[in-house]
Amino acid sequence: MRTTIISLGGSLIVPDKFDSGFVLDFRDALLPFAKKGHRFIVYCGGGKLARDYQCALSEISNPPAEALDWIGIHATRINAELVRGIFGDVADDNIITDPTKKINSSKKVIIASGWKPGWSTDYDAVLVARQLKVKEIINMSNIDYVYDADPKKSKSAKPLKEITWQNLRELVGSRWSPGLNTPFDPIAAKQAEKQKLRVYVIGKDTNNLSSILLHKPFRGTIIH
Repeated sequence: MRTTIISLGGSLIVPDKFDSGFVLDFRDALLPFAKKGHRFIVYCGGGKLARDYQCALSEISNPPAEALDWIGIHATRINAELVRGIFGDVADDNIITDPTKKINSSKKVIIASGWKPGWSTDYDAVLVARQLKVKEIINMSNIDYVYDADPKKSKSAKPLKEITWQNLRELVGSRWSPGLNTPFDPIAAKQAEKQKLRVYVIGKDTNNLSSILLHKPFRGTIIH
């Protein structure tokens, strides 16, 4: 059975408020493949929901990083429950929280969330890939490509069609902090390189997602 792991950015689920249009499009993109026996593990990020609550706590106290991480983790779980509900009976009833625990579900869509402090759902997705011996992850977020510089800070930043894990880590650094917004979590990038994973970084266009699943040309970046 072919298994695809998708790291679904919280910025797409709740960019400002819940984006039902996107989540429905996402569901409709996966269903035809699921009906043919394709299995999906979908990791939901915390996005703006996590950052809003992390900022709120930081404004009124001086919380440790672990406390901020736990807020982010619980935000991913709320988003995961929301996405699971959209898939209805197609999705497993349980949300995966521990990426090292064996997956026994026969359902074709399995929704997952954050696990514990110190890394993002990108890292959790990498650990599930190791468990299932999957060599590719699709990372959907609010950016269409990895750029050679931060496009928010540099007008000359150029999109990259391919980048190595080493070069990516040079761009994003090596440290994780709660609420960090990068193309791929630095801790996850280090582990992904160790596992020799290929990660597709794409935006929110679900037609683009379908192109990858069909092995057709797509718009985005391959990290390898």
